[in-house]
Amino acid sequence: MPSGCESAIRTDSGDSLTRMDNSPESAVWHSDEFIHHWVDEAEARESRHRSQLRLMGELLPFDRQTRFTFLDLGAGTGSAASMILDVYPLSTAILADYSRPMMLAGENEMQRFAGRFRYIEFDMSADRWPQQVPNMLDAVVTSMCIHHIPDGRKQGLFREIHDRLAPGGWYLNYDVVNTADPVVTAAWERVHARNPEGGDRDGPQTALDHAGHDDHVRNITALESQIGFLRAAGFEGIDVYWKRLDSVIYGGRRPA
Repeated sequence: MPSGCESAIRTDSGDSLTRMDNSPESAVWHSDEFIHHWVDEAEARESRHRSQLRLMGELLPFDRQTRFTFLDLGAGTGSAASMILDVYPLSTAILADYSRPMMLAGENEMQRFAGRFRYIEFDMSADRWPQQVPNMLDAVVTSMCIHHIPDGRKQGLFREIHDRLAPGGWYLNYDVVNTADPVVTAAWERVHARNPEGGDRDGPQTALDHAGHDDHVRNITALESQIGFLRAAGFEGIDVYWKRLDSVIYGGRRPA
């Protein structure tokens, strides 16, 4: 794959995708107020996720001098992409998001990687991919975004990711999951209550906080179901490569 892509937000009218869900939960990601609040807390949030994002990068089957292109879906301000670009200095990132304010914030946050990344507008809830996404990607990653879409769309998206990967290409997801077992849920909640993560567990405060919280929790589903979605999509080498309570890294590769 070519390296050194020019940093730019692509919003060509023929290829950009706009989320059709007009609910308050979805609207928060187009709110300048919410995005400013999100960016203000980015450093503390990223410090909690840094080791997991680095592990996700280390799981990719490349050495440090490999030139490859990866897609970061639901990239936000670029936390996952930044870590992978750090680990692999010759890699190139395509970051996809559907929130214009988030992409603009990401452009600013990622300036140290200028020339190695570009943003494109892409709504994961739709099944029509922008033309700017190559057909044969070396890797795809997602971080804390798959839980925003319902199970039916998760299944479709996993199939689409599989088909966009080059043979042997990897998909990895860092996200939160739930469980139908009340004993397990109670155990998770005990630990979260004793180890609050920078106030994340204190609950929403403002109307925007409530909407963001609702968007965060409404489509979280069981780990076992999502592993099954990967199998059905055709992936191999599927594993839960890291897990702590309800946070996981799982993934697999397109058969070589």
